[in-house]
Amino acid sequence: MDLAKLQSQLAEQQGKIPPVEKWQPDFCGDIDIQIKHDGSWFYMGTPIGRKPLVKLFASVLRKDEDEYFLVTPVEKVRIQVEDVPFIITQWNKQDELLTFTTQTDDTFVVSNDNPVEIRQDGSTKAMLPYVRVRRNLWARLHQNVYYQLIEIAKEVTTDNQRSLQLKSGTYTFSLGSF
Repeated sequence: MDLAKLQSQLAEQQGKIPPVEKWQPDFCGDIDIQIKHDGSWFYMGTPIGRKPLVKLFASVLRKDEDEYFLVTPVEKVRIQVEDVPFIITQWNKQDELLTFTTQTDDTFVVSNDNPVEIRQDGSTKAMLPYVRVRRNLWARLHQNVYYQLIEIAKEVTTDNQRSLQLKSGTYTFSLGSF
């Protein structure tokens, strides 16, 4: 994988996410990159400490069925992901819209296009909120973000089931039932 060439191509796109879903290069094999449960990236067992490099890799990340790949127009390599590739580390509410930001600085509005679902965490087996970041790539809410959102959520009872709900514009979602 030619990182310099890839970085210059991405710079030309001025921060836009490349259309990796349109690229169909040949599979080139596995690369020893792993995204840990906490959202940290590792290469050959060593943490990738350069955030710009992690952001570069994240911009060309694609999920096909249950496997994750880094994809360029000419090559496709498989990586390992322990749970999901992104962690929601920040949130903001402005003008009734809730925005989330990942550890790789992807920022988006929670909406029908970026829905929140309650699922079982792959490591702890707890039921937690996950949100679609883009395409079929998902993020788990960091524990701090989750607790902060619980503080502003409204308790709603439907069919004798209580849940904590939030709104982002016209989109309503649950942080969990109890």
